[in-house]
Amino acid sequence: MQEASFYDKAEGRKVQCRLCKHRCIIASGKRGICAVRENRQGILYALAYGMPCAYHVDPIEKKPLFHCFPGSKTFSIATAGCNFQCLNCQNYEISQASRENKDISGQAVTPEEVVELAQQSGCRNISYTYTEPTIFYEYAFDIAKLAKENGIYNNFVTNGYIEEEPLVTIRPYLDAANIDLKGFNETFYRNICGAKLSRVLDTIKLYKKLGIWIEITTLIIPAYNDSEAELRAIAQFIKNELGTETPWHVSAFYPIYKMLDAPRTPPKTLHRAREIGLEENLRYVYEGNIPGSDGENTYCYNCNKLIIRRYGYSISDYNIKNSACQFCGTIIDGIGL
Repeated sequence: MQEASFYDKAEGRKVQCRLCKHRCIIASGKRGICAVRENRQGILYALAYGMPCAYHVDPIEKKPLFHCFPGSKTFSIATAGCNFQCLNCQNYEISQASRENKDISGQAVTPEEVVELAQQSGCRNISYTYTEPTIFYEYAFDIAKLAKENGIYNNFVTNGYIEEEPLVTIRPYLDAANIDLKGFNETFYRNICGAKLSRVLDTIKLYKKLGIWIEITTLIIPAYNDSEAELRAIAQFIKNELGTETPWHVSAFYPIYKMLDAPRTPPKTLHRAREIGLEENLRYVYEGNIPGSDGENTYCYNCNKLIIRRYGYSISDYNIKNSACQFCGTIIDGIGL
């Protein structure tokens, strides 16, 4: 437990958190929406600091970050809690536990130990993932700063709800992010996630402005966010606001948590979503959660040759040298290609 960053004191021992876009006003003895930041007598504490509930070595493709040291290993870490309440959360056991039963589970691991574990595992990156890195910002910040000093890159896998000041503050140590753009209408965000689309869009644009490498993921849920109009609107937002070089991952939904009655995403829906992205001239559009699809591969946007062949999280062919397509010499966008 550590005193939180980015909050203001208010009357009656209340505090206002300025870490994420909820900007919770928290009475003494209460927690914010994330359920891991608690006001104790007018001081806001980050309850999960130094207490990861999960850490593993993963392929970077699992994040998914296909254009950040492809084929490398990343050290993934998370603490309990989340500032969203997504009905389809695949990690609800850890993201929602602190809300549902007040549990802050975890194992004490210092930032120094995290970096040491990443080095011992041969990881090029540390990924702050599984739950939402914003809610364990102080811990992530201390790890990321130390990691950068030791030549290790850092990335967020995030819902895009962080406020501007915290993101600007961590920018010198943050290299990449995969940001969920879960849909493109306010009703979906309010009812499924407990958040506002407009605030996510503002944050995504800020990531781009700050020069952080970003990739966008949209989990396509049948009858919720799978209309052609909505998918095309997402593709156009990426093209117009972020640039055609920004990868877009369209992933298949499967029933989980509080959305057990929704059907799985048909492969044809992902294929069509990828087609829409390519029709809008996005350079890299990927299909996720259906191993073996051609949509897992990276193709050169200039000569259309296959330059990275994937199956799931594994790479079998790699035709990029010095960040360029080996067939035509076109520079392929990303970090560490």
